[in-house]
Amino acid sequence: QVQLVESGGGLVQPGGSLRLSCAASGSTFSVYRVGWFRQAPGKEREFVGTINWNSGWTYYTDSVKGRFTISRDNAKNTVYLQMNSLKPEDTAVYYCAARKFTRDRPLYEYDYWGQGTQVTVSS
Repeated sequence: QVQLVESGGGLVQPGGSLRLSCAASGSTFSVYRVGWFRQAPGKEREFVGTINWNSGWTYYTDSVKGRFTISRDNAKNTVYLQMNSLKPEDTAVYYCAARKFTRDRPLYEYDYWGQGTQVTVSS
């Protein structure tokens, strides 16, 4: 069982940047795939991107491609979501999620979830 805690959310201006962190406890990320999701007010939860912990391979949804970057730090057992060129439509609660690593499941399916961190993009 892995427990996930997101941090780093806050209020930023359009065009600004923010880095979110997802720290794991109870287990290491070394045997997991980790994903990021977001949920805006009145909207369904949306897949943002994912990282293969061991290889660092990443995949992003089209709406954030080129602006967001997922990375990981093995020593800190932490996954990051670097968000640049933020837009008001990026406003949402952001969640990290994890699942046991396999390559025979869709990239948007996860089993363990954090509590979320609020990101607000507004002038």
